[in-house]
Amino acid sequence: MDDLLELLRAGLPAEAVVTDPDITAAYANDMASFCDAGTPAVVTLPRTVEQVQHIMRTATALRVPVVPQGARTGLSGAANASDGCIVLSLVKMDRILEISPVDRIAVVEPGVINAVLSRAVNEHGLYYPPDPSSWEMCTIGGNIGTASGGLCCVKYGVTAEYVLGLDVVLADGRLLTTGRRTAKGVAGYDLTRLFVGSEGSLGIVVKAVLALKPQPPQQLVLAAEFPSAATACDAVCRIMERGHTPSLLELMDRTTVRAVNKMANMGLPDTTEALLLAAFDTPDPSADLAAVAGLCTAAGATEVVPAEDAAESEMLLQARRMSLTALETVKSATMIDDVCVPRSQLGAMLEGTAAVAEKYDLTIGVCAHAGDGNTHPVVCFDHTDADESRRARESFDEIMALGLELGGTITGEHGVGVLKKEWLARELGDVSVELHRGIKQAFDPLGLLNPGKVF
Repeated sequence: MDDLLELLRAGLPAEAVVTDPDITAAYANDMASFCDAGTPAVVTLPRTVEQVQHIMRTATALRVPVVPQGARTGLSGAANASDGCIVLSLVKMDRILEISPVDRIAVVEPGVINAVLSRAVNEHGLYYPPDPSSWEMCTIGGNIGTASGGLCCVKYGVTAEYVLGLDVVLADGRLLTTGRRTAKGVAGYDLTRLFVGSEGSLGIVVKAVLALKPQPPQQLVLAAEFPSAATACDAVCRIMERGHTPSLLELMDRTTVRAVNKMANMGLPDTTEALLLAAFDTPDPSADLAAVAGLCTAAGATEVVPAEDAAESEMLLQARRMSLTALETVKSATMIDDVCVPRSQLGAMLEGTAAVAEKYDLTIGVCAHAGDGNTHPVVCFDHTDADESRRARESFDEIMALGLELGGTITGEHGVGVLKKEWLARELGDVSVELHRGIKQAFDPLGLLNPGKVF
C-alpha cells in the first residue's frame, strides 16, 4: 500500500490521490442493485492524459487492478470497485476540446456531461442525439463504456453510431489512437467500435471524436392512452410498419404512470393501462402526428392528445424521463432491466413481464423505448425483506430469459457489468465467449482492467 501511494504521488498532484476511507467509500459502486462491491485502496482523479498513463504504468508495475469510473450512474455494477483496487475516476477530465460545424464533430474528454455537450453543440446549430435518461448527470466516457442509448434511438441510433475515434490509454500505459475525424474511413480493423461497450475492460478512454448532426426542428409530442399494453404495442407495430420515423416512441405502463403521478402530480391519466408517447421533429410534425393518431385510434386507443406547442411537449417528455425515479419511490429498492426484443415481440415481452410480476407477487413497472423494442422492466422490492429480495432477483432472471426466448438480448444499453455476467455466455455461445476472452487477453494480458466485470 505504501509503495502504491508513493508511486502514484510521484506523478500526480496531491488532490488527485484520495485515501480518506469516508470519501473512497463513495466511489465503491454505481446505481445497480445486487452487485457486490469491494473496498478500493485509493481513488485517483487525473486531469490529463499523462496522469492517466502514470496511473496505468504504476498499476502494471505493482500488479494492482484498476476500475475506471465516470459519474457512476450505471445500472449493471460495471463501475463497482474491487478490493484493493485503484479507482480511476475520469470526472475531472471534463473539457470540450473542439466543436467543428464544418466537419460536424466534437472532440471531448471523457468526463464531459452528456447534457453539457448537447447544449454546447446546440449553440452551433448542431445536435448530439444520444440522450440517456440520466443525461444531466452521466458522462460521455460512461456512455461510451456502456454503449448507452436514450429516448431518441428509434430515429437517431445509439452512442456507438456517433463515436468516430478514440484516444485510449492501454493497461501498460501506452496511448492508442483509433478511428478518424473524417466522414468515411475503413483503414484496419474497427478498434473504435471494439472499445465502445467494453465497460473499461480493454482500456481507458481519454478522448473521443464524436459525430454531430444538424439541429432538427423542435419536436412535437403526441400522447395516446390505451386500454391494455397489448393494444399499445400493436400501435407501435402499425406505426413502424407504415414507414413512419418518429424522433421518439416511448411506452409507460399503468404502474409507471401512477408512480409518476404520485411523485410529481403530472396530471397523467390514472385510468390508462398503457401510455404511448410519439414525437416528430420533421418540418411539419403536426401532419405526422395526425397520421400516427389515426393509427393509434385504429389499434384501440381510447384517447389521443397531440401537444399544442413545445412547452406541452416538454412536459410529456419530462414525465417519461421521470419514470425510473418515480418507480424508485414505490419500494425501498429497484432492479432495472433493459431487455431488448424485436419490435414484433414487444407485446409478448410486456405480457410475459406482467405474468412474472404476478407469479412472484411483485410490483414490476415497465417503461420502454418502444420504437426499438428496448424495455425497462423495473422490479420494485423491499431490500430489508429477505424473501422479497430473493423473489426480486429470481423475477429479474426470468425476465432476461423471456427476452432471449423472444429473440432479444439481455442488455440494450445498460451493459453487462456484474449484474448480467452469468447471462452473457448464454446469449453469446461458447465460440463467441472464447474469442471475447482472447481479445481481452490481447489488450490486458495481466487482467488488471476492471476485473470481474463482463467475463
